[in-house]
Amino acid sequence: MRLTKSTDMALRILMRLAVADGDESTTREVAEAVAVPYTHAAKVVTRLRHLGVIEARRGRGGGLTLTQVGRTGSLGRLVRQLEGQGDVVGCEEDPPCPLRSACRLRSALRSAQDAFFAALDPLTVEELVAPPTGPVLLGLPLRSPS
Repeated sequence: MRLTKSTDMALRILMRLAVADGDESTTREVAEAVAVPYTHAAKVVTRLRHLGVIEARRGRGGGLTLTQVGRTGSLGRLVRQLEGQGDVVGCEEDPPCPLRSACRLRSALRSAQDAFFAALDPLTVEELVAPPTGPVLLGLPLRSPS
């Protein structure tokens, strides 16, 4: 299973906010720190705010902060929300797969997907930024993503 670029970006943004230790960062600063385009980061930040894992305040003195749910909530739950609940393969898409009524692949892939999420369920963003990752995140230079 491969995560969408949006989910990958969201996880990197959350990890960067987690090491900020309550200091607020702007969307632009976080985007530069994790080397993602600002326009895409802004869309991801909006989604994360709607999911309740970050707070965003506009204007002077505003910025992004990680909520307690964002810090300690299940990583598996978050990835499910970001990725959606779809199957790994689209057996019912147009045209539908002719093997769908007697296929073992679909159930094997569903089992693999369940195992993937089960491995993420006990993890939190807070755990992801424990050393050595956290110090590396703090040391990332601000740069414009290409």
